[in-house]
Amino acid sequence: MNDTPGWASPGSAPSDGQKPDASGPAEPADRPGPAHPSEQPGQQQNHAPQGPGPQWSKEQPPPAQWSAPGSQPGPGQAPPPPPPGPGWGGRPPGGYGPGGPGGYGPGGPGGPAGPAGYGPGYGHPGGHGGWGGGWGGPPPAAKPGVIPLRPLGVGEILDGAVSTMRTYWRTVLGISLTVAVLTEIIVVLFQGLVLDDSSTDALNDPSATLSELSRAMSDALLNSTVIFVISLVGTVIATALLTTVTSRAVLGKSVTIGEAWRDARPQVLKLFGLICLLLLITAGIVTVGTLPGILVTVAGSTGPGVALTVLGVIGAGIVALWLMIRFSLASPALMLEKQGIKKALTRSTKLVRGTWWRIFGIQLLATIIANVVASIIVIPFTFLAGALSGDGLTGWLNSGAGSLGWTFLIVSGIGSVIGSMITFPITAGVTVLLYIDQRIRREALDLELARAAGLQGYGPTAPGATAGS
Repeated sequence: MNDTPGWASPGSAPSDGQKPDASGPAEPADRPGPAHPSEQPGQQQNHAPQGPGPQWSKEQPPPAQWSAPGSQPGPGQAPPPPPPGPGWGGRPPGGYGPGGPGGYGPGGPGGPAGPAGYGPGYGHPGGHGGWGGGWGGPPPAAKPGVIPLRPLGVGEILDGAVSTMRTYWRTVLGISLTVAVLTEIIVVLFQGLVLDDSSTDALNDPSATLSELSRAMSDALLNSTVIFVISLVGTVIATALLTTVTSRAVLGKSVTIGEAWRDARPQVLKLFGLICLLLLITAGIVTVGTLPGILVTVAGSTGPGVALTVLGVIGAGIVALWLMIRFSLASPALMLEKQGIKKALTRSTKLVRGTWWRIFGIQLLATIIANVVASIIVIPFTFLAGALSGDGLTGWLNSGAGSLGWTFLIVSGIGSVIGSMITFPITAGVTVLLYIDQRIRREALDLELARAAGLQGYGPTAPGATAGS
């Protein structure tokens, strides 16, 4: 007996007194069948015709004319009709189940199943193809601006940052150029007028005393800190303005430098406080990690102290990196949601949770790309500045840092400005798009963005719309 389900019509259960396996292949009409138990052998002709009788047509099909469904047609037999349409096969009339013309869905003919699908929800929403008419994939996401309103891939995030810079180049490059020029002018003036090169010469003098080395290291640390703070202020301002520009570019709306500044100005001080807080957290973690090794080294155990210091630096670096990625979306959350510092840190933690490695990979890739492009521009300008300085290129290379004359500072500053014009838009744009991508994935921000962009028929009740994409 064959237990696999076959192509049986509904309700074709075996009749009373008949075994379930009695439905085998039909016996030929000219073969005498067994007599019924209640009949005599001579009464068999009353129940089964022995051949084509008066009620049957004399033109019977020849043997081997019929074939099983799906087999190749025999000689002289017409081939089966082609499928009714492209795709995965046409829908049979009435469907394959109780769904009737709607397909597999319940409710009988004309039930709630789609007009051309095999059940509710299968096939293109609102379309007429379903599975029978061909599967063309989900409907394309709306794209009012530089990115489609759906979860983004790595390439789409990077392309969105570059597209923002390319589409709104007047505003983006204007902001980057203004901030970079002002920042670099302050740095060059500080290095040329305030910075004392002679105080750090002891670092290159093998005969320098311990006090001279300590004073030189303190001066170098102070000078580097001042330059870093100046650059940090410029980075904060550029990030605040470019965050506004990128958020508008997602909606396909342009913004001028004045409009971006008016929108970002109330949050600039908070953004500066946020970045300073993150730097203090990093410095505190590094200090806690290296302090035990330093104390052991000062106590006289040089070997164990150095090893403990190295382990502390590695551990502190890992913890600091984990926290920085965890809080990496706090800046756009603070600027776009108009939140405070604490709330922005909480929002970033919530958005990054469960996707730390993805955020880390995208941020690292964007940083590498931006720095490589900037280095291609900055390094030639640095060598050119050394060649044009008083000692020439050879003297500048031999002296290590070279004499920081005005020629060197101005030429190298021009290269730094051009490099900053490229790095600012890429890093800020990637961070903002990562923030938007995470909110689309977790909070269905795509619906709000579509309504803010003025798209018609895009919302929770629109055909084919899915919350959260």
